Amino acid sequence: MTVTIDHNKKFRKELNSGIVSLVLLSVLTQAKEPMYGYQIAKNIEGKGENVPMMKQGALYPVLRSLAAAGLLDSHVDPSITGPPRRYYQITDSGMQTLSEWKKIWNETKTFIDNIIGGENV
Repeated sequence: MTVTIDHNKKFRKELNSGIVSLVLLSVLTQAKEPMYGYQIAKNIEGKGENVPMMKQGALYPVLRSLAAAGLLDSHVDPSITGPPRRYYQITDSGMQTLSEWKKIWNETKTFIDNIIGGENV
């Protein structure tokens, strides 16, 4: 019996682990005020449609994890148009971590580009 493996799906899942956190911290660094999950998702969606790793539902667990790690502050405000909204804002620790993660990302990207022939992926 042959087992069919969706290699692209598996590769994306493995690649996504840290990228989503990097993207979320980056978006919140650029925000002028705290943002709630849907705002963050729409901001990301506007920058790259059809990016499976950035589906709205996948962002919330990562936001909670980043907040639990002290990289984001969050607070809940009531909403006139629906349920209460949880707003997120990057902390000083989050900004410091993002700076370090950007360096790691750039080193990794350069390494990968060199290995695969310098192609822009």
